Amino acid sequence: MTARADFENLVQALGLPSEARVEMRVPKKLLIEQGAPTAADKRVIGDGIEELQWFAACKPTTIGVPDYRDEVREYLEIAVVGCDLRPGAKAQRLTELIHRAIPYPVILVTRDPGGLALSLAHKRWAEREAGKIVIEDVESTGPLTKAVVDQAFIHDLSLANLPRRSLLTVYQGWITRVQALHAARLSGAYVATDDQAVLDRRRAALDTISRLTREGATLRAKATKEKQMNRRVDLNLQIQRLEAAIAVARKDL
Repeated sequence: MTARADFENLVQALGLPSEARVEMRVPKKLLIEQGAPTAADKRVIGDGIEELQWFAACKPTTIGVPDYRDEVREYLEIAVVGCDLRPGAKAQRLTELIHRAIPYPVILVTRDPGGLALSLAHKRWAEREAGKIVIEDVESTGPLTKAVVDQAFIHDLSLANLPRRSLLTVYQGWITRVQALHAARLSGAYVATDDQAVLDRRRAALDTISRLTREGATLRAKATKEKQMNRRVDLNLQIQRLEAAIAVARKDL
């Protein structure tokens, strides 16, 4: 399947009205000028991107949702962008650079040999530089597969399923669905919600599981190399305690 067809399938899943479609190629030169703070990043963009496509612009006039402004951020538009990556591209860095380069919040769909991935990142005003915008944490799906939970996530992306009080709530709705996908890959069941209390518990559980999983990997590596039996037993007991804590955290997914 071509990059265009891959992108189109996921963009269609967003359920955007035809008025929001843009269909414009974005020159790499523009991205290099606006989103490459170092010479190394310029090379990452030049060597790693095959094509960059602007698919849609979600604005009050195109999707019928009010914009959002407060002292922290201003959401006047959400850009839907697709990036076809070359084999060997530094996908994680390129994802961050693209989010940084575009002044609007972005739904970024990337394609590489591993498949399609979708990422989002909230943006806010910089605290000490007037007019400068910074990104917050990038939320990424990782490669999307044919797995049941991944397909349930894709089918839940439609604009009609999101809270539409403002462009901020729409964007947050897409982010919470990425978080629901992460939870589903651990629990086996995709359950999206816009209940803030549930979302807070889920976010905390995901952070806890991620941290404990990293700690467990470190302990397992130590246990494999440990020659003293009593020390190895102690490490295995620590691993068991981590696994029990992960099981508890999973209940909040």
